[in-house]
Amino acid sequence: MTTLAIIGAGRGLGAAVARRFGAEGFSVALLSRNQGKLDALADDLGKEGIHARGFAADVRNPDSIAAALESATETLGPIEVLQYSPLPQKDFMRPVLETTPADLRGPIAFSIYGSVAAVHQVLPGMRALGANRGTILFVNGGSAVKPGRSVTGTSVAFAGQAAYAQLLHEVLGEEGIQVSQLIIGGRIVEGDPEKDPNLLANLLWELHAKRDTFRHQVSED
Repeated sequence: MTTLAIIGAGRGLGAAVARRFGAEGFSVALLSRNQGKLDALADDLGKEGIHARGFAADVRNPDSIAAALESATETLGPIEVLQYSPLPQKDFMRPVLETTPADLRGPIAFSIYGSVAAVHQVLPGMRALGANRGTILFVNGGSAVKPGRSVTGTSVAFAGQAAYAQLLHEVLGEEGIQVSQLIIGGRIVEGDPEKDPNLLANLLWELHAKRDTFRHQVSED
């Protein structure tokens, strides 16, 4: 059995993705900072027949991410799919003229250093699975492709992560490892015809299963 690792797992999109991939037989590693919340979510998923475990990690600490993913592999099995989707902190979203160099350290560590650490940790295992198995999924807000003057930190950091994702897509695609990005404009809203968590989870499943698309964008409109 192989594993889906969700970095930034919560009760919304993370839980929906866990259910979608769990229905396909994946074990699910749930990663975020709060072990108690992760354990509660894993317990709820377990009651639905999904094999899930929580692993506390801080995405702003590359060593923490690497250790959590290593524990997840040892506990649940090789990571076939990595989803990097932590929710940015509110203090990352400052107007452009009020943003100092210090204000960018957090967003860049969060979106770029954390994602690079995660990819480096899972890549050897994905290669061992063989071609056309491993997938790396990035989930970003709309500022990844259209910067917003009032959300400078995420605009800069998401743009950097988007560039990193596209480079990975080009290089790892030659090895049969799929790299895709889902851009979600605006808020995720239960019951929304485009941005309901279950619909978005299915889009992420299709990016993994079909393996023919780098970027899919769900607009804010």
